This record gives sequence, C-alpha cells and structure tokens, in this order.
Amino acid sequence: MIDLRLLREDPDRVRASQRARGEDVALVDSLLSADERRRSSGVRFDELRAEQKALGKLIGKASGDEKAELLKKAGQLAADVKAADADRDAAAAETQDLLLRLGNLVHPDVPVGGEEDFVTLETHGTIRDFAAEGFEPRDHLQLGQILGAIDVERGAKVSGSRFYFLTGVGALLELALVNAAMAQATAAGFTPMLTPALVRPQSMAGTGFLGQAAQDVYHLADDDLYLVGTSEVPLAAYHMDEILDADRLPLRYAGFSPCFRREAGSHGKDTRGIFRVHQFDKVEMFSYVSPEDSQAEHQRLLEWEKQWLTSLELPYRVIDVASADLGASASRKYDCEAWIPTQGKYRELTSTSDCTEFQSRRLSIRVRDGKQVKPLATLNGTLCAVPRTIVAILENHQQADGSVRVPEVLRPYLGGREVLEPVAT
Repeated sequence: MIDLRLLREDPDRVRASQRARGEDVALVDSLLSADERRRSSGVRFDELRAEQKALGKLIGKASGDEKAELLKKAGQLAADVKAADADRDAAAAETQDLLLRLGNLVHPDVPVGGEEDFVTLETHGTIRDFAAEGFEPRDHLQLGQILGAIDVERGAKVSGSRFYFLTGVGALLELALVNAAMAQATAAGFTPMLTPALVRPQSMAGTGFLGQAAQDVYHLADDDLYLVGTSEVPLAAYHMDEILDADRLPLRYAGFSPCFRREAGSHGKDTRGIFRVHQFDKVEMFSYVSPEDSQAEHQRLLEWEKQWLTSLELPYRVIDVASADLGASASRKYDCEAWIPTQGKYRELTSTSDCTEFQSRRLSIRVRDGKQVKPLATLNGTLCAVPRTIVAILENHQQADGSVRVPEVLRPYLGGREVLEPVAT
C-alpha cells in the first residue's frame, strides 16, 4: 500500500496514478475522507480519555453531593469514550480497507494506456526465415508429440483443459531449464529457495494478489489457504513482520515452485498446447533493497533476464508495459517477449516489476538504518516460466525433420545432448 502521508500531501499524484491505471479515481477522495475521520476521531478519543482520567482524580478527592455529581458525569463520559473508541476503530477499518484497494503509484516514465500501448525498448537476436530454409515450421505441440515430450490429451483426461504431461525428453528439458536457471541465479548471488505452494490469506493479500487478480487465484476454502500463482508470494512474505538490518541488503532469493492460475478471462485464448495453462513450474528472482536503490535493482533484474534468454539463443524484445496493464503492486514493469514463429509475433516469457514500498508496507517488512526504521523496496523477476520457455525453444530451434537443436547452455543438464530426436512411432 502507499504512504498515507504522501496521499495527504499530494493527492493529485495519486489521482493521476489511478487514472493511468484505468482505476477508480473517486477512491482517492473516499480514502482522504476516511483518513480525516480516522484522525479526528482519534483526537476526539484522546481528549475524552484525558478528561476521563482527570475526572477520576477529582472523584477520589470529592465527597457528598459533589462526588455524586462527578460520578454521574463520569458515567456519561464513559459512554462517550466508548462511542469515540468505536468511531475511531470504524474509521481506521474503513481507511485500511480503502487503502488496500489502491494500487501502487505508477512511475512517471511508464507509458500511459492499455495492453497494446507498451513501448519497445530493445530487440535482440535474429528471427529465422523458415521459407528460405525450405520448410514450414511446426508449432510446439506438433514438435512435442513428434519428440514424445508433451501429452495434452492425457492431461485433459486426468485433470481437464489447460493441463498437460511432460514426458520423456520433455520432462528432462524442464529439469534442464530449472537447473540451468538456478545455476545462473546462484552465480549472480541469489540464494536458491524451494517455497511453499500454499499460503495464508495475509501472505496473498500482502503481496497484492487479492485485489484485481483475485479472480485468477485458487482458494482452498476448507483450509483458508491459497495456491500461489508465483513464488513471488511466499518470497515476499518470507520476511513478513520483520525488521532487517540495512547492512544485510540487498537480499536476493531465487525461488522454484509450482504455480497455479485460473486463467480467468482467457477463454478461447491460447487453448492449443502448453502456452497458457493452469499449473506450471517457474524460477523466480526476488529482491529486497533500500528504496533509493529500487530502480537500479530493476535494471539489474532485467539484465539477468536478458542474459538468460540470450543464453537460450532466442530472439526477443524488451517492452515497457503500459500503465493499465500493470499489476496492482507494480510501479513499473518490463516484459521480455520471445518470438514464436508459428504465431508470427512476440509473446511474454519473462517479466520484472519494481514494487517499491507497496508490498513491504502491507507485509510490515522494514529496514533499520542507523536509528531510523522504514519500509524497504521489493522487486520480482521471472527467470524461467517453464512451459512458455519450452514453447519458444521447440519452435525457434526446430529442424526440418522434427528434431530440435539444444542450446549450448542446456546441454550439460541434458547429458550432453545436442539434439532432441523424434521418437519412433
């Protein structure tokens, strides 16, 4: 959540951010009003409590009719204190509720607009000309079936649509990707983490996933636990309710976890193959840094993502995501999109978001710098979302006979294989 003091001092900035997100601007005025009631009711409560204490001292010294009169006044004052306390609690609850509905402040350099209003920052690699090579590229599902790597029919039989099995070299390719991604992250100084896939409501809400993204989250009602859509959630909540020493920063974690998403609103989109699925594995980078270093850390996370995609020998571009396409917790977000030959377009493979102090305020994570204790900044960056990365590798490195060339970075993790060969049918 944002700083209430900033809201009071510069409400127009918050209104502009809400407008850029395409969110309710009136929420800002409702929050300002609730905050004013919270503060005034708090002052009123403190005044009445002080009066009550002073009256208690007078009663102790009084006697006879005077004491009786003071006791009568004390009874009324007690009722007033109770009412003021209730007003204060109600105003505080309303303020907190409205504050949790407010998205992070959009960075001023973020392009304003919706999903298609991004700005392309960089383009890397060369898109293959399959026509010049003399063959029509197969899509990842055809290749996966030829290689004995992907089985969506049995995935649907067992679990329903948007589920799949990775089989044979498909399973080995996932393990190779995860191990190679973790090796890169570890070399860069990240601490490897295997994280819980189930979290409590305060962890999910604290990271900002129970607002606009709530419809995409799986909830186990009997246990009041949530299945995570990314290990960002447990990694963000890892230091919940803690005060960290400044000399420990930056803290960088690389989390591996299964991820679960309802894919709400994606009906009819990417229904073929494994590009958009309900369950997948992912390696996620997560950083805790001082607030003044968050923008520099954002660039570092982006560079690590670019290093990864370059090592996989994939053509890709980097985009600055537009304001209305940001998640609630992100102040700014960069996506790396790989070229998918059979779709004839770039598709998101990785993303990195600067969440500034938004999540740390909600999760009560602070840093002690000298005598000062303050919120810190959190950032996240996808290193390898496995199914989409497999899609990009199969399609971009395919050969005319249905085999797939293995990028050099993965070969040590695939027993030295240079090529994934079709299986005998």
